Amino acid sequence: MKYLPCGETAITIEFGNEISKEINAKIRKTILEIEKQRIEGIVEIVPTYRSILLQYDPLRWTFSDITARLQQLNIEGSGSESDTVTLIEIPTLYGGEYGPDIDFVSEHTKLPKEEVIKRHTSVDYLVYMLGFIPGFTYLGGMDESLATPRLKTPRLQIQPGSVGIAGTQTGIYPSLSPGGWQIIGRTPLKLYAADKNPPVFIQAGDYIRYRSVTPEEYAAIAESVEKGTYQVSMQTIKRGDLHEV
Repeated sequence: MKYLPCGETAITIEFGNEISKEINAKIRKTILEIEKQRIEGIVEIVPTYRSILLQYDPLRWTFSDITARLQQLNIEGSGSESDTVTLIEIPTLYGGEYGPDIDFVSEHTKLPKEEVIKRHTSVDYLVYMLGFIPGFTYLGGMDESLATPRLKTPRLQIQPGSVGIAGTQTGIYPSLSPGGWQIIGRTPLKLYAADKNPPVFIQAGDYIRYRSVTPEEYAAIAESVEKGTYQVSMQTIKRGDLHEV
């Protein structure tokens, strides 16, 4: 682990130099330890693929003092099969107008569309980090047989809830934005709501499981979401019970 200064008000804790579940588990364990110990003067904690950016009050901490305090944290045993994680179900309507690129994905991977959907929904995806725009999920663990290159020309507008593939990654666009990922479906859930606290209900370290729904189910869920009555399926399970590649 490396402790690097970021100006006078922040520190970066580097855990490695690759994307891996082991590093992510250490990042998650460190954040939980910081929150559990309620370290005073911590302003914000931002996890990434391989590090944590921690902003602190410079009137409370110096770089050397906050480094010494962080080095006291116990992150041993992170990533074990008995660890508990949050698994979130994302209902998704695949293909058609909501998944305009699923035909290309099918052609590129030489898999029938039904098989693309089956493989995409058969894995539990680790949320490595959020970024690009508020609530955009960078997910790991996709079946590599579904890997598909980005669009040659990005779209200017991608609808909120769109589920995409880019290379070996998959993710969800939380709001209207440009983007170059291959869109294979859409969820009616609102991943980002500025008027809620927190505005994003998915956090780094959570897991996502896509569930294929019919157009009728999609419409019913969308109506329930608009009314504010839909309950997102979130369950706490042991890491060993996840369906991972």
